[in-house]
Amino acid sequence: MKMSDLAATAFAMPVTSPSYPKGPYRFVNREFLTITYRTDMEALRAVVPEPLEIAEPLVKYEFICMPDSTGFGDYTESGQVIPVTLDGVAGGYVHSMFLNDDAPIAGGREIWGFPKKLADPALRVEKDTLVGTLDVGSVRVATGTMGYKHRELDHDTVLKGFDAPNFMLKVIPHVDCTPRICELVRYYTTDVTLKGAWGGPAGLELHQHALAPVADLPVREVVSAVHLMTDLTLGLGEVVHDYLTPKG
Repeated sequence: MKMSDLAATAFAMPVTSPSYPKGPYRFVNREFLTITYRTDMEALRAVVPEPLEIAEPLVKYEFICMPDSTGFGDYTESGQVIPVTLDGVAGGYVHSMFLNDDAPIAGGREIWGFPKKLADPALRVEKDTLVGTLDVGSVRVATGTMGYKHRELDHDTVLKGFDAPNFMLKVIPHVDCTPRICELVRYYTTDVTLKGAWGGPAGLELHQHALAPVADLPVREVVSAVHLMTDLTLGLGEVVHDYLTPKG
């Protein structure tokens, strides 16, 4: 393999058989159960990086089923997003993500810096209840429940929420395990088609796990819950802060 060919064609690992194709990535029938809950402000301050700011001690716990996604296939995901602001603009900081498919784990970490780890999340309907679960091996880490389609939500209001930016902390190590990349990355979802949006009563339980510490942001009060069915495109990212470049 010539050096010029390698530089022109390489975009992911393994070079000769990348784990995912180039984006952007389209998701069809992407289903969300998102439970917003109140937690401890001190716990949030310990995990949200500057220059992001926290207005309220809130967390959005998500269970997401993605049956049809470009290059990634069919998988389910679960994790926590923290409402934040940057320069006065409201968005979400992606704090934790657990999923059951190698391609989006590799792509999410390498491209954007999504904090993805391998686990076994699920989202299903059990009689009159929408149920989300997260298992790590044989250990139940999270359980979220919501009354199934109790009330329809205003679509215009829900769609405005998709306009907000999302942030991740992307860290790529050097060969000596020092950070070679340490950046705050921003991305947007685009071309959103909202097929359904519902609210209802909800409950959320988080359990301690050494390697999936979602319970470190404890549930103090469930505030609200939404169930969404969408098509959307996951846009590529941009760097908004480089922690390794001194500010002069």
